[in-house]
Amino acid sequence: TDMVPMHMPGHKRNIEHHSFLSALGAQYDITEIHGFDDLHSPSGILAHSMSNTAKLWQSEHSFFLVNGSTCGILSAVRACATIQNTGKLILARNCHRSVYHAAELCGLTPIYLQPPIVDEFGFCGSISPALVAEALTLHPGTPVILTSPTYEGVISDITAIADICHSHHSPLIVDEAHGAHLDLFQHFRGGAVLAGADVVVQSLHKTLTGLTQTGLLHLNSTFLSPAHIERELAVFETSSPSYLLMSSIDSTTQLLYDHGETLMGEWAQRMDTFCEHVKNLTNLTIPAYTAPLSSSTVFAFDSSKLVIACHHTTITGTELINMLRGDFSIECEMASNNYVIAMTGLLDKPDNLDRLANALISIDATLTTCPAHGAPQSLPIPPCLLTPSIARSRKLQPVPLADSVGKVCGEYVYAYPPGIPILVPGEVITAPILLGIHQKIESGLNIESTFQGLPDCIHIIPN
Repeated sequence: TDMVPMHMPGHKRNIEHHSFLSALGAQYDITEIHGFDDLHSPSGILAHSMSNTAKLWQSEHSFFLVNGSTCGILSAVRACATIQNTGKLILARNCHRSVYHAAELCGLTPIYLQPPIVDEFGFCGSISPALVAEALTLHPGTPVILTSPTYEGVISDITAIADICHSHHSPLIVDEAHGAHLDLFQHFRGGAVLAGADVVVQSLHKTLTGLTQTGLLHLNSTFLSPAHIERELAVFETSSPSYLLMSSIDSTTQLLYDHGETLMGEWAQRMDTFCEHVKNLTNLTIPAYTAPLSSSTVFAFDSSKLVIACHHTTITGTELINMLRGDFSIECEMASNNYVIAMTGLLDKPDNLDRLANALISIDATLTTCPAHGAPQSLPIPPCLLTPSIARSRKLQPVPLADSVGKVCGEYVYAYPPGIPILVPGEVITAPILLGIHQKIESGLNIESTFQGLPDCIHIIPN
């Protein structure tokens, strides 16, 4: 309109002679002025948009996230911890580091659920309802959080787990960052919203069409009111939300209303076609596509994820991802020692998966089968002497990594991606943990720590 913008942002949407602003769409970069509503007290267009989104995902309440899933995780954990007031958090050990940060910030004692390792592939399986029940028998009323689907696409039995949590008067939070597409239509199943989780946090940029950093928090709970979530989002989410990001959330919702059935069907068809193309691979293995997954460790699997395993060949996942990048111009999501993850999404071009299939067939033909190598075993959870919050408050000292066994770790150590901690502040560095860190580094994985001293040194808490 012809309104004079005597308000933020400073570019004033004056993009004509500034190409970078034009390229970034700055003409739509609005702030919370009259008529544009307030994310933290919505009553107009944002309230309408979030209500529309909740109807699509069939949740009671949906909240826009523009600080990524991370701010949703932090808000959900703090809200549940405040209401339940047990001083503890039951969490799957393979949760994203944001969950650990939430426990640290809230001063919670973590109670870990150790997922099984899937056969020889080396990734984590589903959290079983029995494991949750065992933990809640000892810690009733304690909030529970787990990841489903995982980075590799493993889904847990959320319906059964939610029932167990509620029978012990505990809220269930599900980090569904990788599963925003589940249960919207009939093509991809296994979502946590319809399964009964109290809080479900999703990213919209991982598989759908939200811009990077967008997400949703869905609330369906008798434990928490919307006001509990709103209070925490006011703490962890920016007070200056980007309307470009929020518009992409709203537009994603509208796209799914208008064309979701067709787009999801086309996506599922692309996956079926890919499966047909790669069915004769002889050396590389794609779990759930060319090899079954054991029902004893995997409850269900998100078929939009492609885990390309090379454990029966002479190459590692790092070498495989480099071959795909260098020889075929295909950039995959991440590599582990035994596999590569290739993520698909709602708007993949039809030939994307064809190119990947042809590349894998070409690579497969150059490989030979050998006994499975180096399938990582589940690292034992180290002894914990201090809670993360207490450990982070202590004075730290850097020591050579090789001399760290028996010391109390003062920082987080994790593989990134996906950002799952190997060591948490307050835990004792054991010989198996140190060996596991060395093996991951030697296989080419990106191992990071809070103070970025690896592989040379690690920060410990002096005696």
